[in-house]
Amino acid sequence: MTRTEVKRRLALAWWQYLAVGLVPLPVMAWAFGGGEALASVLAMPLFIAGAATMFLSLPRFGAYKRTLIATSKVLGTAEEPAAWIELARVRRLAMLYACFPAWVAALSVLVGLEAVPQVLLALSSVVMLYLYRIPRQLG
Repeated sequence: MTRTEVKRRLALAWWQYLAVGLVPLPVMAWAFGGGEALASVLAMPLFIAGAATMFLSLPRFGAYKRTLIATSKVLGTAEEPAAWIELARVRRLAMLYACFPAWVAALSVLVGLEAVPQVLLALSSVVMLYLYRIPRQLG
């Protein structure tokens, strides 16, 4: 597989994780948004918990950056395919953690959290996922 094909697959995986992270929120809002809130007293604690999940992504981002640097150092060598595989593995785990705030926002529909905090949590996931785009300078 060529470097261009690898980068194309990694870009497609990024779009897939963006969809996996954001689609549950409108689906939950459509399915359960008009109903009665189960426990509205949990709305603010759930928002705070969703915002706190952003900090779970910090160690994964550090690992991603280190793997990205390691991959850039071995371009054009025999270790390049293994480096791309390791980068994809580390990035996949990091993007999973980056989706947590949006998933908490989707769950918060059940407790009656307002739309603005839900959008803020979803946007924080989008911003964190944007950090995991493969830079053009790589390759």
